[in-house]
Amino acid sequence: MNRNRLPSKAAALFAGLVLAALAGCGSGGKGEPEALGSKGPARPAKAVPAAPPGLAGMPPLLDPNDVYAADRPNKLSPVVKDFPSRVYVPNTNSNTVSVIDPATYKVIDTIPVGVQPQHVVPSWDMKTLWVNNNRGHTLTPINPATGEAGEPVEVHDPYNLYFTPNGKYAVVMASMDRELVFRDPHTMNRVKTVPVTCFGVNHADFSADGRYFIVSCEFSGELLKVDTEKMEIVGQQKLPFEGAMPQDVKISPDGKTFYVADMMAHGMWVLSGDTFDVPKLLPTGKGCHGLYVSRDSREMYVSNRGEGTVSVFDFKQNKLTKKWELPEGGSPDMGGVSADGQVLWLSGRYNSEVYAIDTVTGKQLAKIPVGGGPHGLAVYPQPGRYSLGHTGIFR
Repeated sequence: MNRNRLPSKAAALFAGLVLAALAGCGSGGKGEPEALGSKGPARPAKAVPAAPPGLAGMPPLLDPNDVYAADRPNKLSPVVKDFPSRVYVPNTNSNTVSVIDPATYKVIDTIPVGVQPQHVVPSWDMKTLWVNNNRGHTLTPINPATGEAGEPVEVHDPYNLYFTPNGKYAVVMASMDRELVFRDPHTMNRVKTVPVTCFGVNHADFSADGRYFIVSCEFSGELLKVDTEKMEIVGQQKLPFEGAMPQDVKISPDGKTFYVADMMAHGMWVLSGDTFDVPKLLPTGKGCHGLYVSRDSREMYVSNRGEGTVSVFDFKQNKLTKKWELPEGGSPDMGGVSADGQVLWLSGRYNSEVYAIDTVTGKQLAKIPVGGGPHGLAVYPQPGRYSLGHTGIFR
């Protein structure tokens, strides 16, 4: 007989005692985990994927499903609530800024600025309006509390101006220099220059988390994707249309889709910023140019500069629902929505005029004569906590 082997009955009894002992270990009272082997294998806890971090220092969105949640009617920041309501119109050919009182539809002031002012841009902290004097190579600051212009700041080729969502940098769209220039948002001192291989960088918008932004290249029909923190280009593509000329860029309220106006393709390019996939074209009208979101985040107003119309895009329905015609035609270009959301203001680029349009009926409320070549006008103040630049992109 093998002395190391128990008889079969004894072995079975011993095995039962061992299992019973194991079952009792650590399986104490209610709420404690079951012991190994008591009722089968333990189930591992499901790993919860960590949400991708947003841009460091960026104020969190008020609503993760709506990047424009801070832009509700008349929801003015304490910083801007006492500023007089004005419309600032850069006249590219006149080297001036016309100041309109929206209550009377009258020009109440004309401010001399530098050569070829293209856009009036609210600063990230919303305390200053910067006039982009493209060929004068300066930025003229305007105090929106007083309407007075300050000393110009030397900045080369400032066609357009944006601010990173954390307020850390200004980003100059140096169109002719073929550069994206990251600068100090207050002094405008150069921090980093990013050369580009496309032609005519001009408009942009940021992802919901602020980690990247999409840039249009007007003269080569291309789009760029730029890493905000690294200040590096991480994607580039040619638009699938011969002679494409992309203009304004805007993100959808849910942060999933980017829209890019194209004045030669006569519509908006639609694409995912995350995947940076090949965009699809949604025709809107001749000379599609500017994109402006309504105060309730439901619609987007699309100016068709080549035919004197404004198309209205419904985000939820994912389609165009209306088209408004200016009664005497015109060249609706860049602009913004009034603080109460009731009026869309657009410059008439080739007609030396500005249009005020009712956002409910599409009726033209006023047509106001201004200087030559009016372009990126800013309606100010507007709701929001901080500015991403251009004529007023607020979060």
